[in-house]
Amino acid sequence: MSLTVVLAVGLDPWLLATHTRDWRSAGYFVVSAYSIGEAFNLFNDSDFDLVVLSDSVSIENWQRLTSLIRASGSQTPVACIANSSAAYDSLSDAPLKNHSSTLITGFRELLAEESKIRAAPAMLRGEMSHP
Repeated sequence: MSLTVVLAVGLDPWLLATHTRDWRSAGYFVVSAYSIGEAFNLFNDSDFDLVVLSDSVSIENWQRLTSLIRASGSQTPVACIANSSAAYDSLSDAPLKNHSSTLITGFRELLAEESKIRAAPAMLRGEMSHP
């Protein structure tokens, strides 16, 4: 199993620490950011497989960070921890339910889908070997 590096962004330190602990125990390497500025600086300085935005971040800040990530040319998936607002869901590549085990399942599904998307062009060019 390869190491999956997650950038977790949230404004509620206690909630973010709880999620981070759960995700680390599931085998993910998690870097936490407590502001949009810190998140973008970390994103630019490192290579993340997934960015997860907590529902403690306002819609405007979610939009801002997602736009900055996409403007950098990155295709790294940006997921949101869903709450009752559909507006949040539309800002991310995947809404994740706010429950620890469901979040981890959502991570796995999103990362598996992203892996398929990234592998498709190589398969079309015949770069992948067949077992």
